[in-house]
Amino acid sequence: MKAAAVDIGTNSVRLLVAEVEGGEGGPLLRTLHRRMVITRLGRGVDREGRLDPEAEERTLRVLREYRELLGAEGVRAVEAAATSAARDASNAAHFLERAEEVLGVRPRVISGEEEAVLSYLGATYDLGKPPESFGLILVVDIGGGSTEFILGRGKRVLEARSIDVGCVRMAERFLSSDPPLPAELQRMDEYLRAELSVLVEGMGHPRPGLAVGLAGTVTTLAGIRLGLSEYDGEAIHHTWLTRSQVEEEYQRLASLPLEGRKRYMRLEQDRADVIVGGCAVLNAVTTCFGLERILVSEKDILDGLVLRAAGTRCPERKGNEVS
Repeated sequence: MKAAAVDIGTNSVRLLVAEVEGGEGGPLLRTLHRRMVITRLGRGVDREGRLDPEAEERTLRVLREYRELLGAEGVRAVEAAATSAARDASNAAHFLERAEEVLGVRPRVISGEEEAVLSYLGATYDLGKPPESFGLILVVDIGGGSTEFILGRGKRVLEARSIDVGCVRMAERFLSSDPPLPAELQRMDEYLRAELSVLVEGMGHPRPGLAVGLAGTVTTLAGIRLGLSEYDGEAIHHTWLTRSQVEEEYQRLASLPLEGRKRYMRLEQDRADVIVGGCAVLNAVTTCFGLERILVSEKDILDGLVLRAAGTRCPERKGNEVS
């Protein structure tokens, strides 16, 4: 069957249309369309607590385009989720009503924990061998407004947490100069280390056998390391970033002004104004969790949403398995 998922995030609006088939090892997805447009729905939400009207209109235009594609593909099973910006904005209900009129299905505001569980499902269903063989798995999903951390073993989610650090939120909160001043970077790094130290301690100082990184900051850094001039999901998927590579790219990108970052990045240039905030989050994650490397995955919450739209039961905390 054909199924689709729409992820309305703080920084971007993404779509996945896929054919879902059953298999002996679990469901199989064949991607038909995977699209992403940066609309910055969450611009200013950290400061104002409200969605900006212009950001709403940008997002609704993209949703109209996605609705046309869904109609052309004859997709009926659709899951739409709204994440950090919609959770935090006081006027989100009005936007969701308009989004339903445009998209044909009402986006559901999901909690950080549900976002984490869906991300784990999407990130682990195609690892190439059974998830059980990796031991403890840590999935890290760096968004625009929040970052989700999921610990699992095989198909079991053991713990899922979400904290309000993301590429847009960090850039807006700490980085006002171009390029960022050393003092701004230091304040951001200290804040992130403090937040993540509490998180790591609360999760029992886990030592995962595999760490998987999701979303735009991670995939963009992987593309930079590969020397790509435009986004290539197949080339990026299941490559590795080492801790030293993350730190190196963070320092290089933070030293450049906005236009210099765009030239250096080559791909995903619309992320140039928030990539330093995202790099800071990823750098703090690898440091605080003691990760020597992290597996880059293009498969994420979108894939988890498609699997749910197709009828696959998602994992829950404390031991339920995916059927």
